[in-house]
Amino acid sequence: QVHLVESGGGLVQAGGSLRLSCAASGRSFSSAAMGWFRQAPGNEREFVATIRWSGGETYYADSVKGRFTISRDNAKNTGYLQMNSLKPEDTALYSCAAAELYGSRWWSSLDRVYEYDYWGQGTQVTVSS
Repeated sequence: QVHLVESGGGLVQAGGSLRLSCAASGRSFSSAAMGWFRQAPGNEREFVATIRWSGGETYYADSVKGRFTISRDNAKNTGYLQMNSLKPEDTALYSCAAAELYGSRWWSSLDRVYEYDYWGQGTQVTVSS
């Protein structure tokens, strides 16, 4: 079992920055990946970014590429999402998720909700115009 706790959300003006954190506990992350998803009211949950824990490979949604950076600190078992040049359309509840890697997940882009096994409660990000 994995327990995920997000932090770092808040209210920021357009063009500003925020850094989200996701602290993981409960098991080793050596064969896992951590992803970030977001959900705005009335919308489906959408993929933002993911990172493979051992090798550090990353993958981003086109909407955030060049503005957001996902990273992790192995020693702290914590993942991060640095968000720069924020736009009002980035406003959403941001959730981190963990995927155990096996089978086809080893070469998947891991951009689908169903590929993740554990989820945090989320942290709200609001970008004002």
